[in-house]
Amino acid sequence: MDRLIYIAMTGAAQQFHQQSITANNLANASTVGYKAETTAFRTAQVSGSGVASRAYALAATDGADLSAGAIRQTGRDLDVAIEGDGFFAVQALDGSEGYTRGGSFRISAEGELQTRAGLPVLGEGGPLVVPPDAQVSIGADGTVSATDLGPTAKNVISVGRLKLVNPERATMVRGGDGLFRSRGGEVAADPNVRVTAGALEESNVNTVGSMVEMINLARQYDLHMKVLQSADGNAQRANQLLAAG
Repeated sequence: MDRLIYIAMTGAAQQFHQQSITANNLANASTVGYKAETTAFRTAQVSGSGVASRAYALAATDGADLSAGAIRQTGRDLDVAIEGDGFFAVQALDGSEGYTRGGSFRISAEGELQTRAGLPVLGEGGPLVVPPDAQVSIGADGTVSATDLGPTAKNVISVGRLKLVNPERATMVRGGDGLFRSRGGEVAADPNVRVTAGALEESNVNTVGSMVEMINLARQYDLHMKVLQSADGNAQRANQLLAAG
């Protein structure tokens, strides 16, 4: 069978993979703190006799666009946006430490500060727990304070400080749970990271650009399928000639 079929097949498969990633980006265009997935491809020359004129399409490691999204003011005390570079540290379902830019927090029935997905938000000493019946405020340096709203005199209690990290972007890898992790393991807190309370960072997905890319990918996929059909037609005609001989 002509190797052209396999070459066109690898191209179509990678285009389909890129389509799925672009579709996932569009689906998360309104997800707080979401970072668009990116893909890269490389070529591998077909080995063998003859001129090296053909190459397979292979997918490289998928990455992410870590550029900052737009900041939207919400006025909610538990909404926090990171200014510039940095990540919030949270505890993943498997107990490991993960990093996210999604700063829409809540307080559980047990008083634990959590993400919207129910993951514990980590402070510099572990998960943060807020006293009951208290109003929470978060400072620019990530300090979490609780004000007692009971009938007695109001007391301000320091709950802790959000663990804010700023690892090298090149070391960050997104896991299957949507959280980022560093290839070097857990990252130490960075005191220079600043946050804005009462605001959220929106997704950095460019919806118009992604929709245009989906159209281009669909056209490229069709071209690969036409090459497959052409190669199949050539093979059928060759079989007919051999049979006639």
